[in-house]
Amino acid sequence: MALTAMDIFKLLPRTNCRKCGQPTCLAFAMLIAQKKAKLEDCPDVSEDAKAKLGAAAAPPIQLVTIGAGPKQLQIGNETQLFRHDEKFHRPCGVAVLVPDTLDDAALAAKIEKTNGLQWDRVGQHIKIDLVALENASGDAARFAAAAKTLAEKSLYGLVLITASPAAMKAAAAPIAAHKPLLCGAEASNLDAMVAVAKETNCPLVVKGDGLEATADLVEKAKKAGADQIVIDPGARDLKGTLQTLTLSRRAALKRQFRSLGHPPIAFAPAADPLDELLAATSYVMKYAGIVVVQGDEPAEILPILTARQNIYTDPQKPIQVEPKLYPIGEPGDAAPVMFTTNFSLTFYTVQADVEASRVPSYLLAVNTEGLSVLTAYSGDKLTEKTIKDAMDKAAIADKVKHRKLIIPGYVAVLSGKIEEATGWQVLVGPKESSFIPKFLQQVWTSQ
Repeated sequence: MALTAMDIFKLLPRTNCRKCGQPTCLAFAMLIAQKKAKLEDCPDVSEDAKAKLGAAAAPPIQLVTIGAGPKQLQIGNETQLFRHDEKFHRPCGVAVLVPDTLDDAALAAKIEKTNGLQWDRVGQHIKIDLVALENASGDAARFAAAAKTLAEKSLYGLVLITASPAAMKAAAAPIAAHKPLLCGAEASNLDAMVAVAKETNCPLVVKGDGLEATADLVEKAKKAGADQIVIDPGARDLKGTLQTLTLSRRAALKRQFRSLGHPPIAFAPAADPLDELLAATSYVMKYAGIVVVQGDEPAEILPILTARQNIYTDPQKPIQVEPKLYPIGEPGDAAPVMFTTNFSLTFYTVQADVEASRVPSYLLAVNTEGLSVLTAYSGDKLTEKTIKDAMDKAAIADKVKHRKLIIPGYVAVLSGKIEEATGWQVLVGPKESSFIPKFLQQVWTSQ
């Protein structure tokens, strides 16, 4: 039974010292009960209280670390059922399935292809996180050799999938320092798989036939010594998987049911790539810790990563680019100068349209805290002062010999104030970014 805020309050120092950042100990206790604060934030809590509050202070969904160094992926430790309540903190891992039946050349080609599954999108780098090696051959030696090759040459962390404890040990032991995720503990081999996980100090997937059976196996695995657990409730169809993912999340967050308080893994492989894409995207949104797909084509992987990027972006904080001066092409001292806001979607749209004009230019991203042009203007984030300050900081006057500034058509009303503040002549550009190429080619070149 989870402790209430009052139970937690009684175990705190009750000095209202504010060292935890909260005005009172009761406020701090309420945050701990809601899993929005950590007990460690109180420097004066007693060891006895730490012991009693351990369960209450632990995250409702365990934090699990897969991989090491630059390949490390952390999943779990989520506190929100709905993204709009706060945000989702740790993006789920996307894994591409690799069978160990591939020969050396095919495996090398697969590694090269999966290593290329990464892109830059709206100022963020997105990529897959894992390769999931399946012991499709049933041969422990072949499985171990493929695991070693992937650990050495793949850019991503590793999931090892087999129901054989012997094959798992053969593959995991030599690469234990890479901390692969061991996927294969079930009712028939639980003790042996836990032993491998303990010996290699690697996280373990516990698979049951439904949520109730999974919860029972998780408790047995914990008692046997497994301390980093990912759950697999066993469903493989879209409806069943979504149902188990949602119920396990609700049980962990709303009911504080510790047996299901572990990040889940979901498998999306399907014969039709579109079906696989739709299933994987659904699992990303609700509420997989890892999604395993069979396809490795960019046309399938990029939409999944895009959906993940959108879902795990803080809805209360717009995506922003660094506010600075961006040269487009190779602008000289006669190049046009224009500005937009540092809201990523606005900036990259404008940047693409300026590039399409083939007119080398300077594009200034003004810091509006990630707001679009009209929103920033309405909220007094885009004013003649912020524009002048951005121009001065970028030292744009030292880069061009003219004194002409192109401004977005939607803020034409600022023309006079900008001219007074900067001393530059203002040219009102188009309202829609798509008309920038025509404007630069026809209006600017005639100046």
